[in-house]
Amino acid sequence: MKKLIIASTSTIHGSGYLDYLVPTLSDFFKNVTTLLFIPYARPSGISYDAYTENAKKAFASIDVAVQGIHEFEDPKEAIQNAEAIFTGGGNTFELVNQLYKTDIISDLKEVVERGTPYLGTSAGSNICGLTMMNTNDMPIVYPPSFDTLGYIPFNINAHYLDPVAGTTHMGETRETRIKEYHVFNATPVLGLREGSWLEVYGDTIVLKGEFSARLFQANKKAIEIENGSEVHL
Repeated sequence: MKKLIIASTSTIHGSGYLDYLVPTLSDFFKNVTTLLFIPYARPSGISYDAYTENAKKAFASIDVAVQGIHEFEDPKEAIQNAEAIFTGGGNTFELVNQLYKTDIISDLKEVVERGTPYLGTSAGSNICGLTMMNTNDMPIVYPPSFDTLGYIPFNINAHYLDPVAGTTHMGETRETRIKEYHVFNATPVLGLREGSWLEVYGDTIVLKGEFSARLFQANKKAIEIENGSEVHL
């Protein structure tokens, strides 16, 4: 049975890395001693080693050891043998590019589908949908495909921002961009606000955190999904 936490972000304003999620992670990973970390998204161009150190410090508070996938000679074997997996945020294009380059995307899909606990934040959450096409990131590299893991039957727009009343900014809102997407694509999109996450157990998907989420479907009016509610399409 699938067991996932799909979070909009790793860090909320005024807190440290993963701090707001620690109570949830403590329960979610209660039977885990070692976690496999996938640092491929490299936020701000950080090295794999430095990024893995951030994850190690965060998980030390719940007595879970962390190893970066780049530390293993065979990344496919590392995925297959992992007790649990965490994919961090950063640039989704580079993350997906590396998943294909290392040929682990099918392994990652397989092990999580059969029950390996998975945590994703930001880019690591974007890849949980059917495609990565609703990321906010710059296309700094060109992955072989936009297809991702399909753990959930919709796409994620992480860090979703609502239109700001009275703003003088003339650029497109997130809602506008998602409407543009739905001119050409039918896949639903969930706008996941900062500090919110999805808990997935099997086919049950529940919104957690402080805020509601906004569900966009082609040719339908967007709706709000309230905190604590199941996400149904």
